[in-house]
Amino acid sequence: MNLVKRFLNDESGATAIEYGLIAALIAVVIIGAATTLGDNLSATFAEISGQLVAAGGDS
Repeated sequence: MNLVKRFLNDESGATAIEYGLIAALIAVVIIGAATTLGDNLSATFAEISGQLVAAGGDS
């Protein structure tokens, strides 16, 4: 019975799960930011490339 009480009162596993959830949330935010940044950079380089071609700089 004492073992069951100690198991029910032990919160160290809950703390580990909370840290895991926080790490997962941070990872999702980083992935979202990197994706957005990559899309923006791609659009910027495509625009610059188009301007260079229009200016005759593709020779």
